[in-house]
Amino acid sequence: MADGTLVRDLDVARRLITHLQIRRRAPASLTLVDLDAFIKELATRVSKSTVADVCSSLRSFLRFLQTTGRLPVDLAKGVMAPRFHVSARPPRTLPWQDIKRILRSIQRSEPPGKRDFAILLLLAAYGLGAAEVLGLRLEDVDWQAGILRARRPKTKVSIELPLLAPVARALSAYLQWERPPAKGTARLFLSKNMPYSPITSGAIRHRIRHYALKAGVAADVIGAHAFRHSHASRQVDAGANLKIVSEILGHRSSSSTSVYVRVALKRLRGVGLPVPR
Repeated sequence: MADGTLVRDLDVARRLITHLQIRRRAPASLTLVDLDAFIKELATRVSKSTVADVCSSLRSFLRFLQTTGRLPVDLAKGVMAPRFHVSARPPRTLPWQDIKRILRSIQRSEPPGKRDFAILLLLAAYGLGAAEVLGLRLEDVDWQAGILRARRPKTKVSIELPLLAPVARALSAYLQWERPPAKGTARLFLSKNMPYSPITSGAIRHRIRHYALKAGVAADVIGAHAFRHSHASRQVDAGANLKIVSEILGHRSSSSTSVYVRVALKRLRGVGLPVPR
């Protein structure tokens, strides 16, 4: 099981338990009606694809409860993910000006501004996913060679990316002035408070929404994926080959990237990747 999947499974389990505690319900008394209410409530805040992932994690947790005797019946079979056609799914892209507004809204003069700016810049500049950014370690930044190494969370395959000058400056500022001197972990991005543990995908999502609100950027779904999709659309706008964009994003097929073409046709802007300093 990939690290990201395990984190998601644990997060969904905690969310369900909290949902039940608020309603003063015990796991042993769970019904499909309760699960439907939980999923519907969550669906108002996240995308359909995220709901599908949540349903997968929910089934795993329900099977655990049933096999350990905490749930008398197997409810996992009754949890159905929403159906949608992948190629018809609208990408959650933001105009590039909105991406820059969000980045510029980050106050880097006080913690955790330098950390957050570096994280969001990595998402925007490379189209990395949250799990790829969270997995970065100190040794993944090769300053002499000018290379950034990232790992695919599912396959563990390592990729090498050019260390762009704005990214190098952002990482250097974070490492020099803000990253806590934590022992026992080589993870690049840590929480600002003790015990200085590696930050989570939920923390990234929260920070992105915070800065989007601060920048006055409104969208139905704003998170790491919005930055990732916006990067892909930006590259398609600039005329990048779909196969190359697919490889950068980690898609198995360039057909997965074709969803961005529709966005690019509607929004042909200038090329390049300007990054706010």
